[in-house]
Amino acid sequence: MGVGGKFWDLLKPYARHEDPDFLRDKRVAVDLSYWIVQNETAIKTYVLNPHLRLTFFRTLNLFSKFGAFPVFVADGTPSPLKSQARIARFFRCSGVDAARWPVAEEGVSVERNGAFLKCVRECIELLELFGMPVLRAKGEAEALCAQLNREGHVDACITADSDAFLFGAQCVIKSIKPNSKEPFECYRMSDIEAGLGLKREHLIAISLLVGNDHDLRGVQGIGIDNALRFVQSFGEEEILDKLHDIGRGKAPFPQGGPKVVGSPMLLADDSSPKLRPAHCSVCGHPGSKRAHSKSSCQDCHPSGGDGCTKKLNGFRCKCTSCDRDREAKQLKRHENWHMKVCEKIAREQNFPNVEIIEMYLCNDNDGGSCISWQQPETDMLVDLLVFRQHWEPSYIRQRLLPMLSTIYLREMAQQTEKNSLLNGQYEFDSIQRIKIRYGHKALVVKWKRGGTSIGSDRNLSLIDDKDQNKIVEIVDESSDGSEEWEETGVHVDNEGQFVLTDEHMELVRGAFPDEVSKFLLEKELKESKRKRSRTGGSGNKSENLKSRGVQLSITEFYRSSKMQVSANQGTAANRSESHDNEIKNTSTSPLPKSVRRRLLFK
Repeated sequence: MGVGGKFWDLLKPYARHEDPDFLRDKRVAVDLSYWIVQNETAIKTYVLNPHLRLTFFRTLNLFSKFGAFPVFVADGTPSPLKSQARIARFFRCSGVDAARWPVAEEGVSVERNGAFLKCVRECIELLELFGMPVLRAKGEAEALCAQLNREGHVDACITADSDAFLFGAQCVIKSIKPNSKEPFECYRMSDIEAGLGLKREHLIAISLLVGNDHDLRGVQGIGIDNALRFVQSFGEEEILDKLHDIGRGKAPFPQGGPKVVGSPMLLADDSSPKLRPAHCSVCGHPGSKRAHSKSSCQDCHPSGGDGCTKKLNGFRCKCTSCDRDREAKQLKRHENWHMKVCEKIAREQNFPNVEIIEMYLCNDNDGGSCISWQQPETDMLVDLLVFRQHWEPSYIRQRLLPMLSTIYLREMAQQTEKNSLLNGQYEFDSIQRIKIRYGHKALVVKWKRGGTSIGSDRNLSLIDDKDQNKIVEIVDESSDGSEEWEETGVHVDNEGQFVLTDEHMELVRGAFPDEVSKFLLEKELKESKRKRSRTGGSGNKSENLKSRGVQLSITEFYRSSKMQVSANQGTAANRSESHDNEIKNTSTSPLPKSVRRRLLFK
């Protein structure tokens, strides 16, 4: 949840939608509880262990498809404040009367339910077999994610809890849509500061006013709009201190007097307001009606004239006295509103809660020093998923292939790979083609079976019809196919077995620069030949296609028909011309008239 009062709607205008390469070669902290909770809404039909399924496919997508280095963070022991808030949230949804809600003992944390903790343990077991670093937070997972981001250990956080900004996160990815051109909905603290003028302490103050995970009530009668307007009146250094003063019954104003956002500010020690001069009831300009009847109004007729121009509806005089009067009224309204907000805050008991403020401002623990990625335990992963998910081993190994190929290409680019075979049995063969998906290019790489390894019976193998049917059933379990990687099958040709994977172009270029350069050069030559074939010899194209028995397109058909008609017309013209010449010759010849007549009409 995070901050209440539709806090995400307040930040929505400052969201950025990043492309798939946004996280490539970057570290990202993932709130594991957020993924586990999401399976409640992502899977609408029955699926065996949906938390394991989502964690499996999303980890593959994040690591292989987007090229990120994920760091997973699990929740620790919840604070006593959140324990009471969780109890209130549960019984509020169940419809139980508030008077009958149980109360958590003061200072005692209530553990999460056993089913949720079991899901967390199973996901951690899966991620550790993947070789992913998993950190355990002291309290909230988003707090440790934010600390890692703030201290520079990771480049972004993946969580839907908006209080990550309160813990100090600088870049938060709220949602991921894999099958789109811009899959990441990203929020940066720098954009929020530039757009709303809010910093970390301001956001903490807003959470205290509208409610958060540790205090669901907040201040009664204050919504997100009033809270935003109130905290914008104070600076970052003074906002939390001012809330303490207001909670003790004081109603302080910001330094320099109350600020009216979007209008000129009147100083509190300004001189007493002067009397507003008389204004004409006809035109509304300074001066009385009698004075304007004697001499024309200078504002209505600057170049001279008689009388006044009748003022329109909504007319506002722009003289100095009227502007000053409007500013004074606006300042007075702002002071009254400010006092009402302070009165609402002062009626709350124990406001602000010092424990909540300290929790948001303190560090969780030093978790950035133990982050490291290991090689995945492929055989143990297969055994675990066969046991938990009842998937076929061949299907699991196919799904793991993109991750293994990504690791292999990274190691080859760093010249640390001693074994030239992918997974101990497949070697780089060739680049098949360039694949464009959602506007981004990828290389389709062919891996050829090049050798065998110990325990090769447990490696990638061909799939018979029975296994293929089971795979289709597993794929159909997903209500959101975007969580799965594309189908990666084992194929057979005259040269033996091979597999195809989609790889990022720069990743393949780093591992095999000569092969990529050769492929791009050949592709460029083919395109140039194709262009020359299109521009030259276009007249014989339809004839060649027709001679080969290929059906012509509608354009080529009419073009060839038109050429044939023009050729026939030219032949007919030649025949008529030769006939006329014949007639001319016969008319001058010494033949009898009857013979010439027969020649003329033959």
